[in-house]
Amino acid sequence: MRLVIMGPPGAGKGTQSAMIAQRFSIPHVSTGDIFRKNLKEGTPLGMKAKEYMSKGLLVPDETVVAIVKDRLDEKDCKKGFLLDGFPRTVAQAVALDGVLTDMDMSIDHVLNIDVPKEVLIERAVGRRVCKACGATYHVMYNSPSREGLCDSCGGALIQREDDREETVVKRIEVYLEQTKPLIDYYSEKGLLISMDGGQGIKEVGDQIVKALEKRQ
Repeated sequence: MRLVIMGPPGAGKGTQSAMIAQRFSIPHVSTGDIFRKNLKEGTPLGMKAKEYMSKGLLVPDETVVAIVKDRLDEKDCKKGFLLDGFPRTVAQAVALDGVLTDMDMSIDHVLNIDVPKEVLIERAVGRRVCKACGATYHVMYNSPSREGLCDSCGGALIQREDDREETVVKRIEVYLEQTKPLIDYYSEKGLLISMDGGQGIKEVGDQIVKALEKRQ
């Protein structure tokens, strides 16, 4: 099973991706992880990406696609994969289709975790992180025993800059603007499966498993 997972910041993609990968015995291919690995190992593709990143520039699609192709060429992806973080645009989706065609593969399904904007804002703005150990809490859904202090180490809990409302709203708006054409692209191909991501983690996971099992 070859899958792509999409969803706005705060939709819970990481959690659901881990569950899907385990449930269907396929690797979770995160583009963020691939980039970090290539940079750490100093691969030719990693060094090429670093040239742009060090200047604060976006890595060109051609290089991103090459890095993804290199990962999908590995043995563990032969029976399937879950691609997370790519593609982000229609141009990247078209390039991915071309790469997979050359590899005698194709995407089977695209999972879209759809979460109302107000829910995403509430999730992010209420998040608190321990300054000392990095443990994560939420003022509404997972509050610490003592207000403002980490249960694990007693460190101070802070709100990250990325979780401030104006920053969150901007990130969501950029995501929606960039990915709507991509959602339409996969919908027209009959590959899109949309999930109600406004529910709890287990409920969303159950939705995904049920939808995929029906299509196996």
